[in-house]
Amino acid sequence: MSAGSRVLRIEVRVTPRGGRDSIDGVRDGQLLVRVAAAPADGAANEAVLRLIAEAAGVPRRAARLVAGAKARHKLVVVEGADKAALIARWPDLGV
Repeated sequence: MSAGSRVLRIEVRVTPRGGRDSIDGVRDGQLLVRVAAAPADGAANEAVLRLIAEAAGVPRRAARLVAGAKARHKLVVVEGADKAALIARWPDLGV
């Protein structure tokens, strides 16, 4: 890992059945994520993890859900992500 890489904890606010998969910015330090999938059988959670891993430039296996599996507010841990790059993209992100 480079000096800017580490394990990051990202708070996420999810809108399931949001019509599309996208990251809509940051509010109150939380990443706002919208996914088309319904919150059934873990489909929405999987879509959230895939989006966050892609945005962080890491493989999907590097992102995991550690809290909020059945809630709109979630805590995601991303391994190997470049914190500086994420802060540059979303300055208000609380990582």
